[in-house]
Amino acid sequence: MPDFVGEAIDRLVTIEAKNRGMPHGILLPMYEAARKAAGGRPVTMVAAEGLKKHLGKGDVVFVMTGAGYEPTMPKGESDGPPGAAALARILYRGLGAIPVYVNEECHADPIVASSEAAGLMVKPFAQARDRHLGAAIVNAPTRQSEIKGWIAKLFEDYKPKAVVSAERLGAGADGNVHTATGLPLTGPNSQFEGCIDIGDIVTEANKRGIFSVGIGDHGNELGFGTIYDAVVKTMPKGKALATVVKTDVVVPAMMSNWGCYGIEGCLAFLLKKPELIHTPDMEKRIVQACLDAGGLEAMYCTTDFFVDGLDGETSMAFMQILSNIVRKNLEPPGTGLTH
Repeated sequence: MPDFVGEAIDRLVTIEAKNRGMPHGILLPMYEAARKAAGGRPVTMVAAEGLKKHLGKGDVVFVMTGAGYEPTMPKGESDGPPGAAALARILYRGLGAIPVYVNEECHADPIVASSEAAGLMVKPFAQARDRHLGAAIVNAPTRQSEIKGWIAKLFEDYKPKAVVSAERLGAGADGNVHTATGLPLTGPNSQFEGCIDIGDIVTEANKRGIFSVGIGDHGNELGFGTIYDAVVKTMPKGKALATVVKTDVVVPAMMSNWGCYGIEGCLAFLLKKPELIHTPDMEKRIVQACLDAGGLEAMYCTTDFFVDGLDGETSMAFMQILSNIVRKNLEPPGTGLTH
């Protein structure tokens, strides 16, 4: 039954809905590679099972997100923070874990706004840990030279049991982080400002045997190093943009938010608590809060109610379908039959 549910949810998160100016036919090849790496099983369910296995009450989970920089999106975008917040919410409410958002300071406002719109307050870590009052947040240093030491202290101080990354970009084979169109965000040829590469958090987690999940939509996000060859082959400018950073499970999705929601749905199924899935109305509040806090829609760089070129009502409908998939598969056999 878990794989039956996972199959339906994987199909939902990998629907492609893009204008003709965007690369088409990219999700299926990346998904097939991700599924193969997950032992041939639905990737959203494998990710959910791993998180359920490794996280319990009081365990810290790092939740990484944030993409978009000066001059186009100085506080990031509306894909990433809403999904990260929704996933953090169910890890908190369903498993009792302590989500700690780990990100750059420029992305903090949309992340906090999304989390609080999801009903998950962002508190000082001691309060989140000792009083179970919600999530916490840690902002990275603004100098790349300080990142290595900061990461070491991060693991020493927080001792995470899992790391989840959604729409958080990772370095490619040349050592630089790139946009989905292959433009460098770091390095001497970058025309953007403010990008700090914190992908070694995932690399360090892998070294320590800490369970990791990467969620993304174009292959430049942390985790897609697990299917590096597929990204290079599938994506335009794939060799330039493909990250080399691997995770235990990688989830390709139409948008990263949907990948997070898919894992959320699988967790709700595994916990037999469909009420933990956030509602379409809450989805509206989360995305709008992200936009209001400066997380722009990436396709048009606008504050309109859009995510990755799709109107926000599409993501609201997504949540309704997701909820029904989970709820129907938890109903007792024969429920509702009239003949």
